[in-house]
Amino acid sequence: MSLLFLYAEFFKIGIFAVGGGLATLPFLFQMADNRFMFIQQTGWLDREMIGNFLAIAQCSPGAVGVNMAAQTGFQYGGVPGGILAALGLISPAIIIISVVSRALKSFKENKVIVSIFSGLRPAAAGILCAAGFSVWKLALYNSEGILWHEIIRWRECIICAMLFLLICRFKWHPVIYIALGAIAGITLGL
Repeated sequence: MSLLFLYAEFFKIGIFAVGGGLATLPFLFQMADNRFMFIQQTGWLDREMIGNFLAIAQCSPGAVGVNMAAQTGFQYGGVPGGILAALGLISPAIIIISVVSRALKSFKENKVIVSIFSGLRPAAAGILCAAGFSVWKLALYNSEGILWHEIIRWRECIICAMLFLLICRFKWHPVIYIALGAIAGITLGL
């Protein structure tokens, strides 16, 4: 595998990942003929690996998208692959921010610029909603199920509902909820 190809793939994802690290998930989960397009094109990840990488990325310090890119790159290109995948993901943001910050100083009252940023807000919200749906589908949906009661991962749904209720009722530190989810997953063998 070419490290340059790894950089280029994550650069493409980084161009359109407006809204933060979770906004990269819909690009990993793009569907084409019931197959993941990113997986089909690159063969780097499967559904289970994305779920595991997402869990690790959520628990690790730093941006989720960068952590997932680094894990994917490391998996298939070692340390140089991890570095290049992460750089590929953040390079578009660095370039865009550098250009926009200089332009914003002179155009911050320009109606076109204000309109562009107003249009980016719903786009970012849409991408983040798609990311949330992708995570829900990964965690709670069983694509191998045939009957209606096999399609949903019931144990995971119960854990999700219990943690949601705990979060609504108690204002504990998020690490406590992560630990409770991990304990439940280990206990139930998920």
